[in-house]
Amino acid sequence: MQMITGSIVALATPFNPDGSVDYPGLRKLVDWHIAEGTDCIGVVGTTGESPTVTVEEHCEIIRVSVEQANKRVPIMAGCGANSTAEAINLAKFARGVGADCQLQVVPYYNKPTQEGQFQHFKAIAEATGDLPIVLYNVPGRTVADMQLDTVLRLSQVKGIVGIKEATGNIERAQWLIREAPADFAIYSGDDPTAVALMLCGGHGNVSVTANIAPRAMHELCVAAVAGDAKQAMAIQKRLLPLHKQLFCESNPIPLKWAMARLGLCGETMRLPLTPMSRQYVPQVEAALRESGLLT
Repeated sequence: MQMITGSIVALATPFNPDGSVDYPGLRKLVDWHIAEGTDCIGVVGTTGESPTVTVEEHCEIIRVSVEQANKRVPIMAGCGANSTAEAINLAKFARGVGADCQLQVVPYYNKPTQEGQFQHFKAIAEATGDLPIVLYNVPGRTVADMQLDTVLRLSQVKGIVGIKEATGNIERAQWLIREAPADFAIYSGDDPTAVALMLCGGHGNVSVTANIAPRAMHELCVAAVAGDAKQAMAIQKRLLPLHKQLFCESNPIPLKWAMARLGLCGETMRLPLTPMSRQYVPQVEAALRESGLLT
């Protein structure tokens, strides 16, 4: 697989008012992102509410997304689990329906050691490494943090092609860029620090903000990956209020409100996520206006 660069949207999963997955709405979002310049679509990750979809729904979201994209852009299928066997099964399904790569998160809740993390990802690579694997380090969600040495060990494993580094730690990102193989992709998973990571030599951004500002995020990533700090920061300054306010409550709660406000999908989420507290409406709406998404 050719290295994916640019804006990778961490796509929100649309639900109907009754809580069922809105598959026609998902197809519309895929088409809209392609039209707006999104470089890759990531499905059923954190922002896609993967913890609250069933295995059957998880697989169907991947299948529908792949079918709708129809190779116009790559699909990065979220296949992570805190059971190695389950992660492998999801990856096998994603491979079978034609996903372009898989996103594999550090196992959560059971807190594996660094060796446990290494063996987890190595086993996935041995079973499904022909579907390129992007690691996902997000200790704020998983508690377990994948250390630099572990990432570098895994970068030597066949089939593991990159990492989504969502710590916002630019020093760590610089060490990764310095020490990892040149063909190992390093993506930001943190919108506020994404420009810095890409200007240091990173390859793209797996973005929450791209759900509502895909064109701007694509243009930001193109500029940053090319080393055009002035242009990248001009766009980033406009998006910073969005980056901040989309996390005024747990992601994707504010995002779902913003998407509903813009007419992109409904606000429905599944418990234990609940609609955004009304006290945050003015500040999220103000961020939408500052970014030019509302007039």
